[in-house]
Amino acid sequence: MLFRSIMLKNKVAIVTGGTRGIGYAVVEKFLQNGATVVLFGSRQETVTKAVASLKEKNENWEVSGAWPTLTDADAMTAEMSKIKDKYGRIDILVNNAGISDSASIEKYTADHFSKIMDLNVNAVINGILPVVEIMKQQGGGCILNTSSMVSICGQPSGVAYPTSKYAVNGLTWSLARELGPFHIRVNAVAPGITRTDMVAALPKEMIQPLINRIPLRRIGETEDVANAFLFLASDMASYVTGEILSVDGAMRS
Repeated sequence: MLFRSIMLKNKVAIVTGGTRGIGYAVVEKFLQNGATVVLFGSRQETVTKAVASLKEKNENWEVSGAWPTLTDADAMTAEMSKIKDKYGRIDILVNNAGISDSASIEKYTADHFSKIMDLNVNAVINGILPVVEIMKQQGGGCILNTSSMVSICGQPSGVAYPTSKYAVNGLTWSLARELGPFHIRVNAVAPGITRTDMVAALPKEMIQPLINRIPLRRIGETEDVANAFLFLASDMASYVTGEILSVDGAMRS
């Protein structure tokens, strides 16, 4: 228990898309390991609810929330500046917010494609740009991105989603090389099918065929994914950068 409590001691982390699912699990895991966390959500009410839920679990956790428009570069720069002014540093940025898609190509429009790319790719850059300058000034940091299993193997429909996540992979690999000399590590986690609220609501007859395709014969839990983020955020991964860490039970293969 002592080991767990010090993995992110005195670290300040930001987690976008932190109000539910994988993002919420990452926030909770970071808090359990000593970090101060600012979670981002799309609406004030969902952010307030998530922060209250976490405080109920442990009133001593240092957690707060914000709801900037992720696709607005100026809003993101202003929010990152406020967090830096309040805490003095930003050690970890987790770009987790995103939207999935399953529309067939016949139903696609240019606007639909752009909407997904805007949140899944452009918003990632909007968070990274101001944080990179902060991390350079403080002598280092850690940037983590949420990719996906489908960035590696594709999916039968919803082409914008795997396209956007492959872009996240390219961004991760390239920035790892560019920012390494500044002691800024950049990695990504690529989850497979994970038991979020949406997946948990699916009927058993839909879930079982999916499980049968996974070599480990189970669906991933949000904690499985959060553990991967914790490792990459911690000093245990101090020599790991440019990695896309698959957490999918080998389903991608």
